[in-house]
Amino acid sequence: MRRILARLLLLLCLVTRSTRDVPAQELPLQTLQLAPGFAIEVFARVPGARSLALGPQGTVFVGTRDLGNVYALVDRDGDGRAEQVRTLASGLQWPNGVAYRGGALYVAERSRILRFDGVDAWLQRAGQPALQPTVVFDDLPDASGHGWKFLRFGPDGKLYFGIGAPCNVCVRNDPFASLARIDPRGGGLEIVARGIRNTVGFDWHPGTRELWFTENGADQMGDDVPSDELNKVARTGQHFGYPFCHEGSVSDPRHGKDRPCSEFVPPAHRFGAHVAALGMRFATGPSVPAPLRGKIIVAEHGSWNRSQPVGYRVVVVDPTGKERETLLVSGWLRGERAWGRPVDVELLPDGSLLLSDDGAGVVYRVRFDAPKVKKG
Repeated sequence: MRRILARLLLLLCLVTRSTRDVPAQELPLQTLQLAPGFAIEVFARVPGARSLALGPQGTVFVGTRDLGNVYALVDRDGDGRAEQVRTLASGLQWPNGVAYRGGALYVAERSRILRFDGVDAWLQRAGQPALQPTVVFDDLPDASGHGWKFLRFGPDGKLYFGIGAPCNVCVRNDPFASLARIDPRGGGLEIVARGIRNTVGFDWHPGTRELWFTENGADQMGDDVPSDELNKVARTGQHFGYPFCHEGSVSDPRHGKDRPCSEFVPPAHRFGAHVAALGMRFATGPSVPAPLRGKIIVAEHGSWNRSQPVGYRVVVVDPTGKERETLLVSGWLRGERAWGRPVDVELLPDGSLLLSDDGAGVVYRVRFDAPKVKKG
């Protein structure tokens, strides 16, 4: 009973400990530790900032979850700070996922996908009424458990998103516990991969075009089991184990007898238990600093049900497995309290990195200051 009460108190601290109403200049950025050569600053204050998407004109679109809003951040002078934070849509149901394509913003709600046309023109005109969406797809489950979705366009032009399990550990039929896609021009739902408890971040390898995704492991199996995962889809239809097998080698106490771990695709990387690995991006492009180039950047949202909290950091993973996981940013966790919770990452053309934080209500910009070479 004492352990249960301690966990409840920890959860209360982590949920209520928010700096959303603190001015940007008062955020304790000095408590953050960064990899050598990197610096962090505030790009914009955005309540409940979750998933990020970048438009071709530099506009940053931000989804939220509980607040029901979608924002557009505009940095017109290119100084690394957004001068405008405009509410593009409100009153939506968990509009976590955002993706831009062809002048339109696509938004993933809990049970449907929306499209907001003409967002660039709308941003050019102040005082305009809110945009009205077109429903692209509305045949998704309405379950609240893991119902928030990450959304991205794939190399094939289709919209990809996860459909989480509506529980901690349970057996459910398609489309639950899957990674799915639709053609935004019309058509039905296609399951890309199964056995995925909940993914809120994925990206495509720039060379192989393989789809890589983060996955949150199950709760209530102990402090150190099972690990959150980084997985890759080599072909459509692969199964990654849930709910029968966790982290590639841990048989589920209830369902493991039905199917052994040997049947499933093992993870490419294990982050550790309960770190809540969410948004991820491959760091590619000529402007990406050398320490990150070709690596995967992953935001760990942080634990909520572990006796000693973990996560609350941004890590760098080598997809080849030749190098160990390294830290890019940490320090949101101070003792057993966290003042911020990283959610998603997005690369800018200049090689800097945007990072959302729904705990502090902010989008940061992480930049690399190359060491100056002394002359003579």
